[in-house]
Amino acid sequence: MRFIKDLTEGERINEIYLCRKKQSALTKAGKPYESLMLQDKTGTLDAKIWEPSSMGIDDYDELDYIWVQGDITSFQGAYQLNIKRLRVAQEGEYIPADYLPCSDKDVDLMYEELLGFIGTIKAPYMKQLLLSFFADEEFANRFKFHSAAKSVHHGYVGGLLEHTLGVTKNCDFYAQTYPILNRDLLLTAAIFHDIGKLDELSPFPQNDYTDEGQLLGHIMIGAAKVQERINTIEGFPEVKARELIHCILAHHGELEFGSPKKPAIAEAVALSFADNIDAKMETMKEALGNVAEGDLKWQGFNRLFDSNIRKTSTEE
Repeated sequence: MRFIKDLTEGERINEIYLCRKKQSALTKAGKPYESLMLQDKTGTLDAKIWEPSSMGIDDYDELDYIWVQGDITSFQGAYQLNIKRLRVAQEGEYIPADYLPCSDKDVDLMYEELLGFIGTIKAPYMKQLLLSFFADEEFANRFKFHSAAKSVHHGYVGGLLEHTLGVTKNCDFYAQTYPILNRDLLLTAAIFHDIGKLDELSPFPQNDYTDEGQLLGHIMIGAAKVQERINTIEGFPEVKARELIHCILAHHGELEFGSPKKPAIAEAVALSFADNIDAKMETMKEALGNVAEGDLKWQGFNRLFDSNIRKTSTEE
């Protein structure tokens, strides 16, 4: 397969890609054309069909896997595919994993590591609550496959798990460093903090906001989901339940960042910082991922950091 990151200007391709987006439009002269965004696991590619009614262009829809023949050109500094022929690909002609962005870490190993942290929880009610989710095979499969975002950070298969594990590791470090923190409460909150994203975002290949996600957001969804499960566990301490739900509600740290509550206990403060640093480091990694080692060129203003960014030098 010819991956998008390996394409070069001037080559003709005959490949299958995922049609991420499709839009009909008119040229300045009033002539109809179609604009597509094609995707594989290495990136996306802008594509155009200048003669959509011509022979060789079959019917297709967004999220179809399509076989395309066309020429790679350059437009405004980016590659573009000029499609000459198109048809919907048949099952067996493609491997779906080739078209979805994936974590570069082993998903099964990450999940085992997360289960390992759950195994260290001493509070019986907290452990029971965690295992009621994470020991369930159907839930585990959903959690392993899901992303943590539509874009910004960890927006790939395994991203939700990778981010959750990263936040949990940060919280474990905080708990060892600051005795004020209740480790069981903090790690339980870390493992649950983004559970609402399972319903906020649709699974791949869509990976887009659901109606529930648009109306409620993952913080409210997650808090409600955990509270509902707590209600099924007889004798779960009411105070600890409130503290856990508070941590989930406050994990973005500030009202303007989407948290319904600002952190009011030490564990909520720690969780908000653990979440923020993991998200920021992944965002920086993704922003600089295609910059060559040793390239110290400034990359321009990045709105997520509100700053011009570049790679760190490799000199000792």
